[in-house]
Amino acid sequence: MNERELANLLAPAASALGLELAGVERVQSRGGGMVRVYLDAPGRPVTLEDCEAASREFSALLDLNDPIHGRYTLEVSSPGLERPLFTAEQFARFVGQEARVELVVPHEGRRRVQGRIVAVDGDRIELEQDGTAVRIAHGNVARAHLKPDYGALFGEGKKKAAQGKPKRPGRKPN
Repeated sequence: MNERELANLLAPAASALGLELAGVERVQSRGGGMVRVYLDAPGRPVTLEDCEAASREFSALLDLNDPIHGRYTLEVSSPGLERPLFTAEQFARFVGQEARVELVVPHEGRRRVQGRIVAVDGDRIELEQDGTAVRIAHGNVARAHLKPDYGALFGEGKKKAAQGKPKRPGRKPN
């Protein structure tokens, strides 16, 4: 079962809990795999209790329908600050914000595009990268996520602290 089919299976259970299924990712590995489910809670933050309740419901649905062969781990979380974007509608919700997009087929020789989301028209996404409009079909998006402005969110001092502790003054490198 692919990610879209998994999302279709799990979305009604999320909705019954008052949540919105933002998207599903599958990560394969030798020892099994992972199914990562992202939730939104309209008008409020996603809580740990939301994730726990959804995890129980999703586990039961996955056990009942058995759509995944082999071993896997189920992970349920909020999208976070670097929220993945799964649908054109999600791109439209975040018009004006920065996004990083990895493409299936290169656009003008580039597989990665980063820029401000300018507009979404149907399945066509327009980003502004370095002052130039880049138009991408949503079907050509392999992965995408928001690129938050940590400086604006946390202030410049906290941004530097998040990048690592500054070296102590007067110390010389070895």
